[in-house]
Amino acid sequence: MSIQIPFNRQNLFGSELSYIQDAYARNKVAGDGFYTSWCQKYMEDTFEFQKVLLTTSGTHAIEMAMLLIDLKQDDEVILPSYTFVSTANAVILRGAKPVFVDIRPDTLNLNEELIEQAITPRTKAIMPVHYAGIACDMDAIMNIAEKHRLWVVEDAAQAINSTYKGRYLGGIGHLGCYSFHETKNVSMGEGGALVINDDSLIQRAEIIREKGTNRSRFFRGEVDKYTWVDMGSSFLPSDINAAVLKTQLEHLKDIQRQRNHLYSRYSYELESLTKYGVRSTTIPKDCSGNSHMFYLLLDSEKARSAYIDYMKQKGVLVVFHYVPLHSSNFAKTLGTTIDLPVTQAISEQLVRLPIFYSLTEDDQSRIIELTLDFFNKIQ
Repeated sequence: MSIQIPFNRQNLFGSELSYIQDAYARNKVAGDGFYTSWCQKYMEDTFEFQKVLLTTSGTHAIEMAMLLIDLKQDDEVILPSYTFVSTANAVILRGAKPVFVDIRPDTLNLNEELIEQAITPRTKAIMPVHYAGIACDMDAIMNIAEKHRLWVVEDAAQAINSTYKGRYLGGIGHLGCYSFHETKNVSMGEGGALVINDDSLIQRAEIIREKGTNRSRFFRGEVDKYTWVDMGSSFLPSDINAAVLKTQLEHLKDIQRQRNHLYSRYSYELESLTKYGVRSTTIPKDCSGNSHMFYLLLDSEKARSAYIDYMKQKGVLVVFHYVPLHSSNFAKTLGTTIDLPVTQAISEQLVRLPIFYSLTEDDQSRIIELTLDFFNKIQ
């Protein structure tokens, strides 16, 4: 059967094309034009961040972060295995080693109680991943980092507009990394942002982002010509992409309101599934989520596969998420052998339901009805 309700769908608000046309009229469609500057300032002002630099992807934001903290060969970075491959790739690309730590069974985030035992003399940083836009225990993580003099780089790819004790995620560690991929709450197709919360890193971040040159200082009139001063790469997105992002950010409140509505409805309508041993997202006290994801945790991989197949037959696409990085084929080539029981169990049980801005009430009703029907039938 063809898919009638996709897992995700892009949304246009109407001003995207006029903004793109305007970018061409301004004769500045490469990086750091009007729209790039607008988006960066919006995030700095809205989320009270010190400095934001748009990047071509969330992946590049993390790679920039690893360059900024001078990650070198044989250094180690502590991170969860239950994350997207970009988190670990950024470490590998510097010749360093990802050290995988298990996750908490409630939030599915890095288990802060297991971090210290993973620290060695080679540890350079901790990279917490705010899974589903839900905050890690940042107080505990920052305290550990301060004690051991480690960098903290937040992988906040899924977490725009989420908070931890009143502070926006991405703005708590030394660096924060956002993704604006098409699957995220706010999208520019492909794109991301690096949040810099340490003054000492701002100037070098601009240099690394501009191919290792001091070009940004040149355009501000601080130097009479620009030259190669450090390592770097081309991390700047086109101003055309930023023009699309501007529209999304202008509608951030609308997007958030709608996603919260969809998330709350799923939670209420599917609450009865707890009697079948099914559970969903846990949001810690003093934290706010951004309704990036609504997932169910079933009691087995077999049940999850059956549910995914059933929904697909009915024209609804629900999907599983990560294959744990520590169990991947590539990890085996690195000699990674570690037992992460919570990570493994979660990866076999989790399934994500469609949640996007333009999901209609009727379509969500059908998803809920089919889900309840499936569990009622198998019991």
